[in-house]
Amino acid sequence: MVVLDVFVGTMKTEFTSREVVALTGITPRQLQWWDERGIVVPARAGRRRLYSMEDLSEIAVICELRQRGFSLQRMRKVVRFLQREFGKRLAETVSGASEYHLLTDGTHLYLETSAQQIVDILKNARQPMLAICLSDTVRRVRAEIQGRKQSRPAADVVRSAGRGKTAS
Repeated sequence: MVVLDVFVGTMKTEFTSREVVALTGITPRQLQWWDERGIVVPARAGRRRLYSMEDLSEIAVICELRQRGFSLQRMRKVVRFLQREFGKRLAETVSGASEYHLLTDGTHLYLETSAQQIVDILKNARQPMLAICLSDTVRRVRAEIQGRKQSRPAADVVRSAGRGKTAS
């Protein structure tokens, strides 16, 4: 059986577990575990997990937080905070023109768009602050997807399903 990934005019909107692993650098087991714990829950097509652009954006932010020492429990709080704060998914929130920065001192979370607000938070911090530009993280993921789309002609994107085990 042959599977063809199709990019129709715009950016691809669904990703398999294997593609998410390739784009983010996490392990298939981490991805599965995050699904099992309800951190990022993909859509299903039979037994396959299909991740949306919003899922992929959240995974990229989680990966960045993990690289900076955040526990999974803290990351879950961050993702839920962002969803509560905006009432929509991370990728939908940061896809606009504004720059969104997440700041934390390990106890409190701040989501800011104003450079002056960020400076004020940093000035008044009583301990070191971690700052992540969420907009940049989402843009990096989208640029990676665009780069892969442009670097591979459609014939190269055809791959044979069933070659080896998949994480899907």
